[in-house]
Amino acid sequence: MTDAPYDVIKQQLLDAALIHVVFDGWTPTTFRAAVEDTGIDAQMAENVCPKGALDLAILYHKNGDAAMLAALKSADLAGLRFRDKVAMAVRFRIEAVDDKEAVRRGSTLFALPHHAADGAKLVWGTADAIWTALGDTSEDVNWYTKRAILSGVYSSVILFWLGDDSQDTQATWDFLDRRIDNVMQFEKVKAQVNANPVLSKLLQGPNWLLSQIKAPTQFKNDDLPGQWNAPN
Repeated sequence: MTDAPYDVIKQQLLDAALIHVVFDGWTPTTFRAAVEDTGIDAQMAENVCPKGALDLAILYHKNGDAAMLAALKSADLAGLRFRDKVAMAVRFRIEAVDDKEAVRRGSTLFALPHHAADGAKLVWGTADAIWTALGDTSEDVNWYTKRAILSGVYSSVILFWLGDDSQDTQATWDFLDRRIDNVMQFEKVKAQVNANPVLSKLLQGPNWLLSQIKAPTQFKNDDLPGQWNAPN
């Protein structure tokens, strides 16, 4: 029985599991192999990772987010357009991956109906980490739309990257730029609609309803962030 902190034990299990993920995916087989390879007591391993390999897959994703944030923190973003900062953050997130097959296997895992919610939370968390790191101060529905749109961009880029065999992954970076441009175009159109006196009046009702949605002040029980404030 080890006296190491739970987070240290979990990381040890993850490091050992990655060798097996390429062959067996994020499965009980991989988890058992990781426990055996590390020599960690089986009961301790189960206490640290009650969901087995799923907990390790979640940690693998969160480690990637942490690496992305570290890269963003050390990067020189001065003079960059905001769209380029977002694109750079997504690129840093992809470059943080040291094993494409582990991500491919993770995509399969989180595509399963009973794990889809976990996958959605992870992608949302990545998008939230990017916007927060870039200093987003939006409130109300804009807080949600930015993260929802970026979640879609990130997911599509990851799927493209998994099948990309171009030199230096250039095709993925080109695809990323196109997706970011699509988002910027959407924001431009939205701004034009809001500036139009006729269209803006048509949207007064929907915009008022959406304005009742507030950006979250805290997170509870790992649920997707946010809260609904009922109108007075």
